[in-house]
This record gives sequence, structure tokens and C-alpha cells, in this order.
Amino acid sequence: MQLDQRVENYRKDIVKSTQKIIGFRSLKAQPEEGMPFGKAINDTLLYYLGLAESMGFETKNVDGYAGHVEYGQGEEIIGVLVHLDVVPEGDGWSCPPYSGHIANNRIYGRGTIDDKGPAISVLYALKAIKDSGVKLNKRIRIIAGLDEESGWACMEHYFQHEEKPVAGFSPDADFPIINSEMGILIFSMEKDFAKDAGDGVVVRSIKGGHRPNMVPDYCEAVLKSGDAKALDAIEKRLSSFAADNGYNMQSESRQGELTIKSYGISSHGSTPEKGQNAIAQMLLFLNSVSLGGEGAKEYIRDLAQKIGTETDGKSLGIDFVDEISGKLVFNLGQIELDQAGGKAVINIRYPIKYKGEYVLDQLKKALDGTGITLGDDIYDQPPLYVPEDNFMIQQLKKVYQEVTGEKAELISIGGGTYARAIDNAVAFGPLFPGRPELAHEKDECIDIDDLVKMTQIYARAMYLLAN
Repeated sequence: MQLDQRVENYRKDIVKSTQKIIGFRSLKAQPEEGMPFGKAINDTLLYYLGLAESMGFETKNVDGYAGHVEYGQGEEIIGVLVHLDVVPEGDGWSCPPYSGHIANNRIYGRGTIDDKGPAISVLYALKAIKDSGVKLNKRIRIIAGLDEESGWACMEHYFQHEEKPVAGFSPDADFPIINSEMGILIFSMEKDFAKDAGDGVVVRSIKGGHRPNMVPDYCEAVLKSGDAKALDAIEKRLSSFAADNGYNMQSESRQGELTIKSYGISSHGSTPEKGQNAIAQMLLFLNSVSLGGEGAKEYIRDLAQKIGTETDGKSLGIDFVDEISGKLVFNLGQIELDQAGGKAVINIRYPIKYKGEYVLDQLKKALDGTGITLGDDIYDQPPLYVPEDNFMIQQLKKVYQEVTGEKAELISIGGGTYARAIDNAVAFGPLFPGRPELAHEKDECIDIDDLVKMTQIYARAMYLLAN
């Protein structure tokens, strides 16, 4: 069968296909007819399904929400769940983020590791199985979703119309094997302000962040006042504040207004400690100066004091922990504020032994008396936990150890993958131990040798699970 050698023979094609799919700026956009997540994402799906068809696979486009690629025989399905949407690229890249640029044996671009590179990898892994001519006892189905980074509407629609696999994996996290994923909460902390802005320096607006599940790398605030000296004093204070804290913050003044720009470092919302939160920096600075405007200044104060730069929710009394998944993770992902009100969007990863309702109840208690309320649109994705003795985990451990020669440890993450969408599923790769985690960060990339090795792992894993 020689799956490993077949994959190696595809090396150039794997690289070219990865570069090609990276070229699609597949960000969620306004829906169009037949394109529920916008044209760019739809074009990406059409490319992916077209590539699969050129390899001789059966494909299906499920109403523009998702698609699948299938091979094999049998009543049962082994699912491999990938996603083709990406988060915004952010700033500070050393090369164009959709170029698929190659340097130092790495392919650079948004989506290379999360999750377009792995999507191409599993497709060529399936091609290796097909080209070997082996018979399978189950069907292997690669399911490509288009809304993983936003709300999973793709999976909801897909499984309303298609049968569920009996087991599988999602190549959208780390190797060796992720058998535990923390629960995910996404919600807003909101407050309405009085119509009368008040005297002194008032905050006209604050805006920052791209997505709840990204550490924001930029935030901008506009302050206004009829007192030029007061604005000058704040501008001077900014210089010392930024220097004292090691923050990159700048200002621009014009008649009666001061614009403050806060620059951070983006990272995945499940690992906010690896980034630098531009919104948090802004709130801490604004809380350090004298502001007018009833409502707004208290809202800024409360966010600065109860969140600040914390990534565990300690000051809100929700720094929960368990022995399997570890500490709660808290990310202040977005903010929008004007003179009518403020809205901060939060992304929390909570330990698997807790429930989302309990976390929210404790949070509400901590906000009592502040006038801050939780928005009506609350997203709660329960945790995932698959025991080590599960048959599928045993098979994946065997494959990983055979290919890498390393022990297949089970690990827990704060991230959420499509493994939650079906039973008997875990996240399996693509990031090898020791490699930097660059998902949702600038200069996201994937090592070409790693890309080939993971394809060999996935080919063996799919073959083993389908027999």
C-alpha cells in the first residue's frame, strides 16, 4: 500500500494546492444568494470541491453552508472535519497574508495552520488511500465547514440535512491528541449612558478588535473637550503611561479632539496570555486620567478594574480551575463605545467540569451595582471530553507513535474544534509539539516538512479507522 511514499510523491502538489487555497480571503461577509457566508468563502469551497473532483472523488455542496468529499464503501462514515473560513489577518505581517509566500521551508499566510493547510493535507491523505486501491469497510467523508470562526451555522445546517459520522477527528489543534476541549462562552457586557455627556474631557468613541476569539491588536479612542489644556495634559500623560508599562500607544490632536491609538499583539483567544491586548491597554490608560461624561467613565473604570489585562477572570470571581482542563481563560476581544453606550465582547473558555450557566451567574453577581448587563445574544458551547479508553483514541495513538516514534500524550486545550459536532471525535493535529502556535497571529505559517508528515499521519489514521 505504501501510503507514506505516495504522500511524499504528492509533496509539490500539496504545496501548490495549499498556496492556492491561501489566496482566497475567506472572511465571513454579507450573505448573497446561495452564498450564506459571502462570495469569498463560497469561492473557497468551490475550489476545494473542484480539487477533490479532479482527484476522482464524489463531492457535495450542501446549500453553500458546507461541503463534503467522500470515498469508500459501507454504511458507516468516518468523519474528518475541517474549516475553510479564516479570521481577519490583522496588521504587522512580514509578507502579504494571502500570498502563500514560501521562505525557510515554510508557507506563510492566513489559514496555513488554521485550517486550510490541514484541509489540503487530509484531501491528499485520502487521495493516497484511493490511489493505493485498497478496499474500505467504511466510508471516509471529509466535511468542510465555512463558519467555524464565527458561530458554526455551517455545522448546524449541514447535520440537519446529512447523516452524522460514527467517529472521526478534526485536524484543527495540536498533536498528539486533544481529548478535552474547554467550554466556550461568547457574550457582551453592555451599558447605556446618560444623554448629557457632562463637562470636561469626554470619550466620544472607542473601537477595537476584529473578533471575540482574537486578542485585539488595535484599539482607537477619540476624546473631545473645549479645554485645549486638558487635552494637552492627557496627551503628555499618555507618553509617560506607555513608556512606564511598555505599551505602544500614540496620539493625534486636532481642534478640540484627541485621538489615541493603542497597538497590541494578536493571538488566539484561547491563549490570550501570548498576546498583548490593545483594548485593555486603552481602558487602563483612560481610567488613569480625569474624564467627564456620566456613565461612560464609570463603564471604562469598571472594565479596567474588573478585567484589565487579566486572562483568568480573577477580579470578576470566575477564575475557576479543574485538574483535567486547567484554568478558565478570559479574553476581551472587541469593544464599541459611543456617547449613547458601550459594548464589550468577551470570549471565555471554561473548565470541562463547570457549566456555562454557572459561570454566567457568577459573572452577573460580580457586575451587580455597576449598571453593566449581559447582552441577550449569549453563545455557550459545552465542553468536550473523550476518555482515553475510547476505541478511536487508541487507533490514533497507534498511528501517531508509528509515524513519529514519540509517545502520544493526551492533552486539553481551550480552543474549540469541530470534534464537538459528532460523537467519538477528537482534535488530532496539525501542530506538532515544539512548534510555535501562530493561529490567529501575524505571520501564520506551516512548515512544509510538517505538512507532508501530517498528511502521512492522516492517511494512516483514516485507513485504520475505516477498517
